[in-house]
Amino acid sequence: MPDAPIRYACQAIAHVRSPYARRIDAPHQSTVVEGTESGDVAQARIEFVADFPEAAYADLAGFDRIWLVFVFHRSQGWKPQVKPPRGGPKRSVLATRSPHRPNAIGLSAVELVGVEEGALRVRGLDLLDGTPILDIKPYVPYADAFPDARAGWIDALDAAQGRHSAPGPRRPR
Repeated sequence: MPDAPIRYACQAIAHVRSPYARRIDAPHQSTVVEGTESGDVAQARIEFVADFPEAAYADLAGFDRIWLVFVFHRSQGWKPQVKPPRGGPKRSVLATRSPHRPNAIGLSAVELVGVEEGALRVRGLDLLDGTPILDIKPYVPYADAFPDARAGWIDALDAAQGRHSAPGPRRPR
């Protein structure tokens, strides 16, 4: 194992165009919109950078969902423990979906509505307008869904508050 961390370079292949300009506007998870200001599942566009080849994404047509690998571009550092938005004690950052992470990288599964020239139309997004997209992968149900998987401390929270509970709008950060 190396003594110093190895650095990796990434560049955005696309950017999000969403109705969420501020963190308070966006849901905490793409599928949990109850309690947000609009209460609606957002539609958005993933606009590829100039000269990104259409051949790289054309075969996504026909998939219901895709994974977006993105940068939390407004994150301002991280701490080893964070307070989850649904309440309870502080938790290990790697046991949460906090945007404030050791590497500000996120993953979100969204519904693919359409493939267009230079863009993808998606629904059920929790990303802010301008979010850089590093990669896109197809959601494959037999490999990506584990409905009987345990979710650690979140299972107890779901039992107490109900699944898919949202904290509701908060003050802007």
